[in-house]
Amino acid sequence: MDLKYTILVIHGPNLNTLGSREPGVYGRETMESINSRIKELGEKNRAGVKFFQSNSEGEIIDCIQQSVSGTDGIIINPGAYTHTSIAIRDAIAGCALPVVEVHLSNIHKREEFRNHSFIAPVCIGQICGFGGFSYDAGLIALLNHFKSAEQQG
Repeated sequence: MDLKYTILVIHGPNLNTLGSREPGVYGRETMESINSRIKELGEKNRAGVKFFQSNSEGEIIDCIQQSVSGTDGIIINPGAYTHTSIAIRDAIAGCALPVVEVHLSNIHKREEFRNHSFIAPVCIGQICGFGGFSYDAGLIALLNHFKSAEQQG
């Protein structure tokens, strides 16, 4: 199959423990099962999907900076860095790629400190509150963004 797009999915801190970490908030789906489903959905839509997970802010920034070459767009769940990391925000702003921010839980219905995202203003959109499906919706939104851009010229 001829792939048209390359998408990078970045999972932030603690997402490697999905399935066992606070299942009442984050559900029982694992990061591996989300990755498998997103990879399949991407392939059905001519998009290759790469995955990266780190608990380290600096490693996430390095990944974003290195993705500029060979990546068409990013889906990022920055985890708790959503609410604290101006550095990740700046890396996204500087990469000039379309980025969709995703979250498993609805951050706007949680503790007040989780209601603000430093990341959202430099993304094409934010999807939250749909569990693992937030990633599916993020991929679909990114692919639709590409399609719209192609139609506009």
